[in-house]
Amino acid sequence: MPPSLPPLVVIAGPTASGKSAYALRIARERGGVIINADASQCYAGLRILSARPDDAEMADIDHRLFGFLPPDRPLSAAAWSTLAHAEIAAVQRAAQLPILVGGTGLYLRTLLNGIAPVPDIDPDVRAAVRILPVDALAEALAAEDPVMAARLGARDTQRLARALEVMRSSGRSLAVFQNEIAGGIRDSVTLEPIVIDVDRDELVRRCDARFDAMMAAGALDEAARLAAMRLDPMLPVMKAIGVPPLLAHIAGAISLDDAIARAKLDTRRYAKRQATWFRNQTPDWPRLRP
Repeated sequence: MPPSLPPLVVIAGPTASGKSAYALRIARERGGVIINADASQCYAGLRILSARPDDAEMADIDHRLFGFLPPDRPLSAAAWSTLAHAEIAAVQRAAQLPILVGGTGLYLRTLLNGIAPVPDIDPDVRAAVRILPVDALAEALAAEDPVMAARLGARDTQRLARALEVMRSSGRSLAVFQNEIAGGIRDSVTLEPIVIDVDRDELVRRCDARFDAMMAAGALDEAARLAAMRLDPMLPVMKAIGVPPLLAHIAGAISLDDAIARAKLDTRRYAKRQATWFRNQTPDWPRLRP
């Protein structure tokens, strides 16, 4: 990009890799504003379990798009991208450095590269599709949209459901929309990306240690407050890493020790998926070994 384009720092990587600490360092060194790119950290009711920076960490550096969203409101990648774009523009107008930090790869990809202009899904269609078991999803998609069925794994429940609901709601294949990618700010900024790349064994240790710290900080109470709200279990906040096992314990289904063990396992698996995503999707981004 020409040097006249304003800089945008992107600090990405798996959970527990140290992205937030590195973002604070860059913000202090270069006069930056930190903008959240982690889906779970958007939620007001999920400070501890999302590892959102606390008040002390945010005291001297401006943080945006953290903890602003009520737990009962989902936030799509497209909606987050619109909000993030506005915050980046505001920071640039103030002659400061915008620093995106987070591990939600879909959010970052949507903001930088744009998104397929898929229309809103009919709620009745979505409800009918989302209750289908994975075998029925795969069979229905193969019959109604063989192009997308050929692209997706037969056990990829979330993507199968997405493709089927798009087809049934719009009458057009998701593949058609994916050829009409729109938006994206990559060509309007000088991108300065960094992927925090932690050794696998060290990342496992960090994931386990951080969940222990979350429990000590009141994660169980935070989950209990969510349970008391009686939210739709399909909402993103109810499926955030660490939440389902603790809710199962609160409901009396499993012991606390089992809930903690499952939450740690879920965290490690999520970190592995994130690391794989960034390795495959951003191979040309510089890596930082802490």
